[in-house]
Amino acid sequence: MEWKSHLLIVPILLPMMTGALLLLFDERRHALKATLSVIATVSLLVVAFVLLSFADSGEPDAARTGVYLLGNWSAPFGIVLVLDRLSALMLVLTGTLALASLTFSLARWDRIGPHYHTLFQLLLMGLNGAFLTGDLFNLFVFFEVLLAASYGLVLHGSGIQRVRAGLHYIAINLAASLLFLIGVSLIYGVTGTLNMADLAVRIPAVAAGDQPLLLAGAAVLGVAFLVKAGIYPLGFWLPTAYTAAAAPVAGIFAILSKVGIYILFRLSLLLFGVDAGASAGFGELWLFVAGIATVAFASAGVLASQGMARLAGFYVLVSSGTLLSAIGLASVEVTSGALYYMVSSTMALSAFFLLVELLDRAQDPAADVLAVTMEAYGDDPEVEDVVEDAGLVIPGTISILGLCFVACAILLAGLPPLSGFIGKFAMLDAIIGSDKPVLDVSLFGWIFTAALIGSGLAAMIAMVRAGIRTFWAPIEGTVPRIRLVEITPVAGLLLLCAAMTVGGGPVLRYMDATARAMHAPRVYIEEVLSAAPIPPPAAEGSQP
Repeated sequence: MEWKSHLLIVPILLPMMTGALLLLFDERRHALKATLSVIATVSLLVVAFVLLSFADSGEPDAARTGVYLLGNWSAPFGIVLVLDRLSALMLVLTGTLALASLTFSLARWDRIGPHYHTLFQLLLMGLNGAFLTGDLFNLFVFFEVLLAASYGLVLHGSGIQRVRAGLHYIAINLAASLLFLIGVSLIYGVTGTLNMADLAVRIPAVAAGDQPLLLAGAAVLGVAFLVKAGIYPLGFWLPTAYTAAAAPVAGIFAILSKVGIYILFRLSLLLFGVDAGASAGFGELWLFVAGIATVAFASAGVLASQGMARLAGFYVLVSSGTLLSAIGLASVEVTSGALYYMVSSTMALSAFFLLVELLDRAQDPAADVLAVTMEAYGDDPEVEDVVEDAGLVIPGTISILGLCFVACAILLAGLPPLSGFIGKFAMLDAIIGSDKPVLDVSLFGWIFTAALIGSGLAAMIAMVRAGIRTFWAPIEGTVPRIRLVEITPVAGLLLLCAAMTVGGGPVLRYMDATARAMHAPRVYIEEVLSAAPIPPPAAEGSQP
């Protein structure tokens, strides 16, 4: 086994150990805790890029899969971590958003509540574990770890609205966890295994009499993930929770809905794809219909939103609905474009959540203080930070914020020349490309095209309206006082989206290779089930 294969455990161990270490220090030692957290997060991102290069070092048409046997027990009996192009991509995306959100929080947000850095690191542990695990039981374990950490983060900073939205968020996700457990139990009762690769082998051989129970378990499991993805009508909680969360928390939460999308991508193609032995996918029609309904509902919410934070919350649903519809189409080319779109939209949404907090400072400070005072009865440390510790005025602040806002608007609306347009264009080209006769395009293809264009139009209208209200005709607007540590992560995420545009060719080639491996998971299955334990060292003095 190559030495890079041993790095598979690092994205889980590093944040877990860092979070535990931070508990040993008093909350008054902010600088030390922040330094340790930043070092761990930067290291995590470096490891993610190394793993990405490892996963992409094989042939374009053959997935290179790294398997790490925890406890040195082979699958399906032991716990395995599995790295392929898809999981490596999600690790890099998680590390990128984590570094941006953590950097933004250093201005003041990490000090308005206890154990922020510990919760943040445990959230990263749960996310990375969910992307790397190779069995459903440990997927449930890591799912619960990230949810437990997110419960503390969504309440970070207190306030009536935040507590109310946070309690709703906790209740909904606890219900989803119960469904998750029920679905896993049903699948295990029928197949006798929870290893994903082993399930892909056993599911086609399940007896006809057990098929209804298997499909019921898969359906219940799917609903749990759809709740997390924010599918209509199960995603009613998401805009409110994300709007009420602190800005850096909402910034990292932009990827939480993609956990559900990732799992649906993984399981639908691995367990029920044609290559896995099934004659047709499982629930593809329902996923497509639900995805289109989510896009329509969220687009209406985007148009109806008066606040920019709520607009961003509804656009999370637009992104989820678009990706769910792409899963339902079950096309390699559409999947490739959808992966590109997922990365671009997630980074754009994270940047927008962070930017909204800075733009809100451009409003009348007295009105802001009064509103927060009415909410928190005059005892909210956030007010103190905004008024007294907002930082230095950066020259050209409004111009910088305006450029960032325009970039976010272009990305969310999917307009050229940025990466949001390339992602949508790649999906549309796979459906109604110039080489496809119009009569050969299916009804689903036309519906998907209309949803993409319509959601982009809704985002453009809403963003133009918000931009006019904020920059062109503000009511008692002021020049906000921001810190360099706050604007840098916003600009960094937007520059990464621009870099995805400039390097669109290599990025799309990676997405194409990832999509082909996802739709043909035989290599994944063979690598996991054939991974052999490391033999014990020979006893001293033993004969060869």
